[in-house]
Amino acid sequence: MDKNTYSITDLAEEFQVTSRTIRFYEDKGLILPERDGLTRVYSRSDRARLKLILRGRRLGFSLQDIKKMIDLYNPKEESGEQLKFTLQKCEEQLEKLMGQRKDINEAIEELESTVSDLSDYLNGDTSSGKKLA
Repeated sequence: MDKNTYSITDLAEEFQVTSRTIRFYEDKGLILPERDGLTRVYSRSDRARLKLILRGRRLGFSLQDIKKMIDLYNPKEESGEQLKFTLQKCEEQLEKLMGQRKDINEAIEELESTVSDLSDYLNGDTSSGKKLA
């Protein structure tokens, strides 16, 4: 393959995903490689799209939202609509993740307290007057 094209193996190795993952994104219409017989030939644009897809998945976006973000991009036109949509989705995802972090922090605090109480109880320390409920 030349510098401007990639095989499925090249991309799988570079992004540390399976070929099956890449074919899945292809089946969903997120990347559209050309074919040379039965061989998929990925362009620099396909590589860039795959990078964006994987980043979007890592950030928790749905494939539908990722597809819309990518499809709204047009290098020949102003990308205001794409940027507004992406900003909205990023703000929504950030709010969701912050809520999850709050829930996780509360669960950690509760578990730490429980571990401490159980350790004290098992070590015979009942001076705190706590009873296990």
